[in-house]
Amino acid sequence: MPLITLFSAPKPFTNPHIATIQRNAIHSWILLPDVEVILFGEEEGIAQSAQDLGVKHIPHVSRNTNGTPLISSMVQLARENSHSDLLCIINADMILMPDFLEATKQAVNLKDKFVLLSQRWDLDITQPIEFTEGWQNRLSSIVHRQGSLHRPAGSDFFLFPKFCYQDIPNLAIGRAGWDNWMIYKARQKKWPVIDCSPSVMIVHQNHDYSHLPDGKSHYDHPDTNENIRLAGGHAAIRYTILDSTHQLVDGKLTRPKMTSLRFTRNFELFLRAIFFFLPENMIENIARPKRWKKRINKIFGKR
Repeated sequence: MPLITLFSAPKPFTNPHIATIQRNAIHSWILLPDVEVILFGEEEGIAQSAQDLGVKHIPHVSRNTNGTPLISSMVQLARENSHSDLLCIINADMILMPDFLEATKQAVNLKDKFVLLSQRWDLDITQPIEFTEGWQNRLSSIVHRQGSLHRPAGSDFFLFPKFCYQDIPNLAIGRAGWDNWMIYKARQKKWPVIDCSPSVMIVHQNHDYSHLPDGKSHYDHPDTNENIRLAGGHAAIRYTILDSTHQLVDGKLTRPKMTSLRFTRNFELFLRAIFFFLPENMIENIARPKRWKKRINKIFGKR
């Protein structure tokens, strides 16, 4: 029985660059031992890629009115069709290496209920990766020289026991808000939210947004507004990796160090709990005065 079921809803394989980075990502997954992979969707090229890479393909997944696959359907289908006790929803441009599997095993040994996530490393990759011996070391070296660690906002995978997340709203994949809700829900359920960034290197292959209308970022897509509504408002979608309860360091769980970003975030949550009757923006402006100042300067054209 595999340890993990990785599942994703790739973009169409029509754009040559998108096709390349998605095949790179999926290829890295299938090289991990004790892992099965499921690809969802009827987008062009998914069925053929699944066949070429020897992974399971489930074409039918529920979608919203704009045709975007829903997280709730993906998780439910993965739960019904997996042969493992752990599920991992992951974006199809993320490269995984053996340290990901090791971190998963360590988390399982430490907690019964948990959600595992991490910051990602961003890297420009335009060519197929040669998955020959030592490819992980070569890639890690390139990432350290040319890549950048993404800020602790925007999560690209969530790994959790199969019995978690039984009541997901109809959030759209690939649009802002769904990943924030996953963290919010875990915190509401008091599941340990484990940031494994100190122990793993997860590589995001940079890309544009040509697959979206007018090439605009998903933040400007109508599905994002619907995600925010379904999540319960802006307070829920402000949850990020800064809201993790633990970090995985050298096989042990530790409490995250109190950085200035974490202090600001904790202060904001404290204010929301005390002054729950105040508008969300007011609490944010109190907790993050610098951000408010930037908004004012932008409005009045100041630098």
